[in-house]
Amino acid sequence: MSAASPGIEPAGTPTITGTASGKRVLLAKPRGYCAGVDRAVIAVEKALEVYGAPVYVRKEIVHNRHVVETLRERGAIFVDETSEVPEGALVVFSAHGVSPMVHAEAAERNLRTIDATCPLVTKVHKEVNRFAKDDYDILLIGHEGHEEVEGTAGEAPDKVQLVDTAEDVDKVEVRDPSKVIWLSQTTLSVDETMERVDQLRERFPGLADPPSDDICYATTNRQVAVKAMAAECDLVLVVGSKNSSNSKRLVEVALKAGARASYLVDFAREVDEEWLTGVTTVGVTSGASVPDVLVMELLDWLAERGYADVDEVTTANEKISFAPPKELRKV
Repeated sequence: MSAASPGIEPAGTPTITGTASGKRVLLAKPRGYCAGVDRAVIAVEKALEVYGAPVYVRKEIVHNRHVVETLRERGAIFVDETSEVPEGALVVFSAHGVSPMVHAEAAERNLRTIDATCPLVTKVHKEVNRFAKDDYDILLIGHEGHEEVEGTAGEAPDKVQLVDTAEDVDKVEVRDPSKVIWLSQTTLSVDETMERVDQLRERFPGLADPPSDDICYATTNRQVAVKAMAAECDLVLVVGSKNSSNSKRLVEVALKAGARASYLVDFAREVDEEWLTGVTTVGVTSGASVPDVLVMELLDWLAERGYADVDEVTTANEKISFAPPKELRKV
């Protein structure tokens, strides 16, 4: 998988300063909102502004409690299925994407739709369509039950097999070993994904790679930043929700990269002060669906407990942005 991504400037070798003896915080950069999340959240805000409440949203627009609660207060109504949306109403599809069947259900109910699917997820959907048309068996590496996986697999359910665990690798059956390709959920751990690929390639030496990286630039960059600082940290705190795949992966990456402990929290108030016992260096980062205000609140909380010295560990500078969903470009 390539390290470079469009709109990303490498920051060179990160330097970590600060005193080794005093309490300090290492703050990862990049962290927080990615371009796809920013686009999706703005889509709901714009829909509320232009069309007024209520605006229905299928599933959580992004996997973050604070974002969902804030939009709900402004008039967004979150539903699990399009069948819960009144006929003819406006519904926004989340950043994680939906299957063609969901689009068809919305059309049958005469729903007005705004598709806020992240363009990088849409890219994977298009890859599924392309290789399904060429009659490939498609091995989708991802987590069972995740909305993105459901939407992606729904593009060609008869050609896609989900590979989540090592045990799943042994269950894969293909028609022609020379026509097999792997694709992946965009928010996975890079290392874990490549481990699955290696396992699959042992069974299918002719396994083809995706035309371009499926794991999104933001997921990769946030993991790289955590790896750069984890070994220096007694504790790494990841701000993110428990249903956020990329946030959970950051905890795993921190532990594998040498952090002595790591925890996932939605808010500063969820941090257990006992976690700080004997801790000199705290690493802080956040998942790609987390607004930076939550990170700032955590830094304030830590400063009140003696961790006021903050050093930013920068591994990349992100300059990517996405155009609004086409349904909102004219308004």
